[in-house]
Amino acid sequence: MKIAIITDIHGNEIALKAVLNEIDAGRDVQEIWCLGDMIAMGPDTNEVLDILFERPDVRMITGNHDEAILSLILGDGHPDSYMHTREHHEWIAKRLSDLNVQRLQQLPRTLVKEINGNSLFGIHYHIETHMRDAHIRKEPFFSILEPTLENMETMFGDYPADIICFGHNHPEHLFQTEYKIYLNPGSLGVSKGNTAPYAIVDLSSITPEVKIHHVAYDKQAFLQKFDTLQVPQREIMFKLFYTKE
Repeated sequence: MKIAIITDIHGNEIALKAVLNEIDAGRDVQEIWCLGDMIAMGPDTNEVLDILFERPDVRMITGNHDEAILSLILGDGHPDSYMHTREHHEWIAKRLSDLNVQRLQQLPRTLVKEINGNSLFGIHYHIETHMRDAHIRKEPFFSILEPTLENMETMFGDYPADIICFGHNHPEHLFQTEYKIYLNPGSLGVSKGNTAPYAIVDLSSITPEVKIHHVAYDKQAFLQKFDTLQVPQREIMFKLFYTKE
């Protein structure tokens, strides 16, 4: 069995479609795990969610942006440390359809699967045990650490799985020890390059194989949407996440 891992789409419909087209064209994938932050930063809120929720082969969890926007919509407040993105989050919240609000509310924070003696665990990022059920206002997701093996073992070493899949930190992570694989394919929708990454975990045999792939997409068409739709705080996001100096 092969499982595709995608994460941090961040409202980028064009990149998502490019990745799904490649997966569907010949990767022989039976299941797709989407590890949170489907929305925000990019403008394609309902477009991205409709694509994902309508595919029976996709399993999804929530990320910090998904949960922060849901919290706004439900009147439960907004995390203090997210104040710099509040204007953008409010804009996304107003565009989110009632159906997708209901769908997001039903998503878990973790995924688990066992195949051929290998256990997979999916989470948006590390959450300490006592915070696993904490509301997003309590900011349960761990502070982002540099992508090193030492940091991966610090965060995920005690997780009861052979392959830990996650996102949140946008660069690629792929570390392997004698006992565990730590995998973050990188943000599908947010980068300063012109490709969208995803990973394939091949569990066809006892020894799993993991490979990260990159798909080219029309980055300029995506960026044009920010101006067309007058996305709030787009200049800051361009500088921080999308355009090279």
